[in-house]
Amino acid sequence: MFMQSNGGLADAALFQGKDAILSGPAGGVVGMVRTAQQAGFDRIIGFDMGGTSTDVCHFAGDYEQSFETEVAGVRLRAPMMNIHTVAAGGGSILKFEDGRLQVGPESAGANPGPACYRRGGPLTVTDCNVLLGKVQAQYFPAVFGPSGDQPLDRDVVVEKFRALAGEIATALDEPLRSPEELAEGFLRIAVENMANAIKKISVQRGYDVTGYTLNSFGGAGGQHACQVADVLGMEQVFLHPFAGVLSAFGMGLADVRASRQFQFDRPLSDLAAAGPVFDTLSAEVREAVAAQGIAADRIGVNQRVHVRTAGAHQSLPLALDGIAALTDAFIDAHQQRYGFRPDTSALVVEMLEVEGVGRTGQDPALDLPPLSGAAHIDDCAVHLGGTAKTVPVFERARLAEGVAIAGPALLTEDTGTTMVEPGWRAQCLSGGNLLLSRVEGLARQDAVGTAVDPIMLEVFNNQFMAIADQMGATLENTAYSVNIKERLDFSCALFDARGDLVANAPHVPVHLGSMSESVKKPWTIGPPKGLSFLQRSTSMWIHWWSPVTSANWFTISCVISVGSPNSPNSSLTNFCRVSTSSNRTSSMGVVSWLRPPRPVLIDAAEGTGFPPGPAGTQYPPP
Repeated sequence: MFMQSNGGLADAALFQGKDAILSGPAGGVVGMVRTAQQAGFDRIIGFDMGGTSTDVCHFAGDYEQSFETEVAGVRLRAPMMNIHTVAAGGGSILKFEDGRLQVGPESAGANPGPACYRRGGPLTVTDCNVLLGKVQAQYFPAVFGPSGDQPLDRDVVVEKFRALAGEIATALDEPLRSPEELAEGFLRIAVENMANAIKKISVQRGYDVTGYTLNSFGGAGGQHACQVADVLGMEQVFLHPFAGVLSAFGMGLADVRASRQFQFDRPLSDLAAAGPVFDTLSAEVREAVAAQGIAADRIGVNQRVHVRTAGAHQSLPLALDGIAALTDAFIDAHQQRYGFRPDTSALVVEMLEVEGVGRTGQDPALDLPPLSGAAHIDDCAVHLGGTAKTVPVFERARLAEGVAIAGPALLTEDTGTTMVEPGWRAQCLSGGNLLLSRVEGLARQDAVGTAVDPIMLEVFNNQFMAIADQMGATLENTAYSVNIKERLDFSCALFDARGDLVANAPHVPVHLGSMSESVKKPWTIGPPKGLSFLQRSTSMWIHWWSPVTSANWFTISCVISVGSPNSPNSSLTNFCRVSTSSNRTSSMGVVSWLRPPRPVLIDAAEGTGFPPGPAGTQYPPP
């Protein structure tokens, strides 16, 4: 049997290459879902961190699939698990360029691998963990060096970090940083990158991840899971006993699957005509699954319709039901995905989909009694928050059910290392499962100063890029315009108070040349009435330029205060309503900040204001 990208198994005679593009990560998704469900978790974010990249996915009751996916620039039409990948893994290369620290996207690979592998490799994320003590050489296999029999080399890591610290100090004319400070800075950047990847498959699609459980797996997942969860506001992390090899374990848990699709393209009112088609497709998938050795009583069939509004190109998959129920389900799904309730007077069934599932009967539950002996096997030094601390080391396989361990602590096992960060607690569940929970409030640093900091420069650079990217995702989701929603003919960027470019998302680049000048133009004739707040706080322009039609261009911009001394430290979303010259609302932009300030919003296009008010209205009132 071969694993497919849709999360199912297929006989070798029926297997096709196009169905294997994401087969490995798909095994991880199946393993992530089945193991978490067995432990009682039904809303899950998958976090699979390996050596080269990190794969993330979302689950809230059903496997999420896409039927058209772009992989390495090639567009494929085949059912695949909806998985997002970011180039941040244990082998991601660390470097200092353009005045800031950077992590990846290049990877050291397996050969030469990280510097600590004794093959002359560059500094990587793994080296950060070795230097800080989150990976202990004595509990890591001694398979390195020319003969493959030596332990990890921490000394060369220290040497290379000291050399990098000297390079940075010379370039920025600043005091020499310690190797540990640099390593913590690089880790923070890597964690932010991975958290941004999770936002793409959750927050940008309308899901609040704070109520989810992070299922961490992959060889490097446990070393960073608590930090990633903290960035996202998540308070639970689940780790299976086979977390380090969960993708392989998931392949063993996968069911046999066969799917068929039919292009229907008829109004929802003609749904009755789809009955014979569903009968034919259902018979085909049952036959295909049965031919692979699955008994008839173990075969189930899922029937779905892909529904869209008339004139739209993007459809939403819904479980087959009656017309009224499908209409209600489409409204709910559309509201969740795009942020508004659509016009349902002319719904179209674009495609019919049938999937046959042959249950293999594999049980994810494990009977793993704890090994004999004391679980607390050692104490070691780990650098946390700028200081070295003595941290207990536990052998995970010896933990009995119900045992709780307060962080900071290190848990070692055959396929990985788990770092229980300060403020977190690890509890051993049945079957050897581990649940990490935040038990203390997260202390955040609010002020970073005005001095050039290559660590925070990269952190903010990535955050600004993520904001611009989220602006585009929200504009695409909430827009009625086909040009914006389907053709993606827009650009999003952030500018400072002088109108200079801060960050731009990778949208349509032709717009960007004139965006800065259009932002700066109002200041050449004096700031609009009501902008006195600029004298008491730093501000940032958020500016969109998008065509409504080929002959009607308009600009959208707003100002957000980012430096008010009374800024609350709580999540906040800033809304900017924009109207065209005909006073019809054409789009709505949303910008999400991690710890945003109180906003001052002004509609610079027409002065409509949000909440509604006269031109120049300042909100909230000073």
